[in-house]
Amino acid sequence: MDPLHITILGTGTSQGVPVIGCDCKVCLSNNPKDKRRRVSILLEKGNTKVLIDCGPDFRAQMLDQRVTHLDAVILSHEHTDHMIGMDDLRPLMFRAKKPMPIYALKRVISDIEKRFAYAFEPSPYPGVPRFEMNEIGYFDTLKIADLEIKLLKVMHGKLPIVGFRIGDFAYLTDVKTIPKESLEQLKGLKVLLLSALHEYDHHAHLTLQEAIDYSKDIGADTTFFTHMSHYMGLHDEVNGRLPSDINLAYDGQILKL
Repeated sequence: MDPLHITILGTGTSQGVPVIGCDCKVCLSNNPKDKRRRVSILLEKGNTKVLIDCGPDFRAQMLDQRVTHLDAVILSHEHTDHMIGMDDLRPLMFRAKKPMPIYALKRVISDIEKRFAYAFEPSPYPGVPRFEMNEIGYFDTLKIADLEIKLLKVMHGKLPIVGFRIGDFAYLTDVKTIPKESLEQLKGLKVLLLSALHEYDHHAHLTLQEAIDYSKDIGADTTFFTHMSHYMGLHDEVNGRLPSDINLAYDGQILKL
């Protein structure tokens, strides 16, 4: 059986790290692990490559990883830092000579059709992106070539969004609370990649301590935190005081299961 490769393309919040104009110690750090592009991951199994979320750093992330094709893009939700990079899917569409399959909730598809209206015109300007839209629902199971992906429901403040379980790995970003039904489907994980914004309270994101508490409840063998603001602190300093089975993720990190 082919292994699952997860490339963590970005671990930052909507502003990214460093933040424009900020002179805090994290934004001025020379440690590459303190540079956090907007969150996204690349799933690979066999010859199948699926992207989860496509934010404003998508182009640079694909160039860094030398990606030459994607089988599909799945969107967790409609916020700008998770989907505004979709126009840059064009080179991959041109190589494949077909529209890019996009999987998203119904309301997210409606948002895409408004933001990228030019891509859905009957006679579009030559060279615009073309998307093959596929509606998904909570607790569906997606089968995309070699990948089987269970879709979960998590709460981003009051907004329900999509979480993901792929075999013994789960990815939950922009989380504030996890409904009971989703928690039950997160048992038996080897690796959990969970969002943790920073150390003080936020209405729509887990704090570091709240994320630690959820990681203990879920009980994965290893947990990594993502979607971190510059207020989280320096990567090495924060990692040094976390439990041994919990670590901050970093851009470009590769997990193999």
